[in-house]
Amino acid sequence: MDETVDVQAVAIGAGTAVAVGLLAYGTLVGESILGVDTTSLATGAFAATFLAVAALHGAYGRRDLAAAHGAAGVGLALVALAASGFQVLGGYLLLVVGGAYIAVVTVRARDEEREVAG
Repeated sequence: MDETVDVQAVAIGAGTAVAVGLLAYGTLVGESILGVDTTSLATGAFAATFLAVAALHGAYGRRDLAAAHGAAGVGLALVALAASGFQVLGGYLLLVVGGAYIAVVTVRARDEEREVAG
């Protein structure tokens, strides 16, 4: 019996758990960890999650999804670390472009799976 593991779901779940943990810490214990706002750390955790998923897609040969997740991760990191409005705008642009590509590819893949199954 061949078992497969959806490593993308595991990576996203782990990143989400870290981000929620940081937000909970910020709400219940203190607003910062080593002087860094926990909201920024949580956003950074999501950015790192996007970059980890990009690396996973790259390892499995999906360069298009690797680039899209990488762009979204860099965009989210820019938003989290932005020092100017221009950096926030650039971060949002990367996040929207990467996210839109991911959404389109995901919808198409699901439609193809339904056609094959049906």
